[in-house]
Amino acid sequence: MYGYEHGGMAWGWPGMILMWLIPVLLIVLVVRLFVGKKDEPAGRARQILDERYAAGEIEREDYLKRIEDLQR
Repeated sequence: MYGYEHGGMAWGWPGMILMWLIPVLLIVLVVRLFVGKKDEPAGRARQILDERYAAGEIEREDYLKRIEDLQR
């Protein structure tokens, strides 16, 4: 009988924590998705550059110069 009178209060403080934690985490994830996309092309370019250098397609001087260009 008493459990049905306070339907929203059944979870108590753990429910209140979840009620605030879940939306905050969702906002943080969405922000990280949009902010992280800016760094992705430079990271992929660096990966390709590393692969070309490891395969011997480019010389060390050219490799170092291109790394400097990517960091700008």
